[in-house]
Amino acid sequence: MIRILIADDHALVRNGLDQWLSSIEDLEVVGLASNGREAVDLACELLPDIVLMDLSMPVMDGITAMSELATKAPQISIIALTTTGDPQQVNAALDAGAMGYMLKDVEPEVLVANIRAVAVGGLALSPSIAANLFKAGRGPRAIYDSLTPREQEILLLIAAGNPNKQIGRALGISDKTVKAHCGRIFQRLGVRDRTQAAVWVMRIAPNEGDTQ
Repeated sequence: MIRILIADDHALVRNGLDQWLSSIEDLEVVGLASNGREAVDLACELLPDIVLMDLSMPVMDGITAMSELATKAPQISIIALTTTGDPQQVNAALDAGAMGYMLKDVEPEVLVANIRAVAVGGLALSPSIAANLFKAGRGPRAIYDSLTPREQEILLLIAAGNPNKQIGRALGISDKTVKAHCGRIFQRLGVRDRTQAAVWVMRIAPNEGDTQ
């Protein structure tokens, strides 16, 4: 079962998504938020698998909420579901930690498929968004640069062959925190495990992978 939190300031959208997604066998809506602050608080309390996040909301906007969630609960995957495909907004959302960016005119079946894809570590972009990112040259190096400094540290330690316990000792954090960061890093890179992550960083950023 994929647990979902919906964050949108329009009740019609929020309740409509709730009713529809709740009717799908492998999806469960566990919470509804009407602004970014409420989204962060509920997500930290309920720990859903996915947050569907609008960008334009009162109290706290979606981008700020994504950034805060990426720090407080990095194991949660966020999909931006909004009306604008503005490149600056798209880049801001991806840099803030979104694993997907979908426009609200998306076909219902496509949205469900993308929720399922992100839930297992994939990325999800509306076709027009993906095309614009490709044209803008937002490739693997940009993904590496979009990682937080802590995520970059952990990725380089993974590439050097360090287990979670050793990474935790080196950075002064718990094994559980390291594991959560690793899961988010794997999602961002589109890889399944530590070996693939190490290969990714050595291929894409060989200079960064040199820890000697």
